Amino acid sequence: MAHKFVIEKNKAGEFVAKFKYNSETIFWTEGYANKAGAKNAIESILKNGPGAAVEEAE
Repeated sequence: MAHKFVIEKNKAGEFVAKFKYNSETIFWTEGYANKAGAKNAIESILKNGPGAAVEEAE
């Protein structure tokens, strides 16, 4: 699969959920104190993301 979520620790020791496509990081979440927080962020993105509006800045 070319795209996936990866949970990693950042330099501050927090857990971050990253979305990667072909091993390139497309976006990442804020840092969380525990892995459960990062997993919840992924679940929220999967649940709410497909119906999210797209806004274009002019």
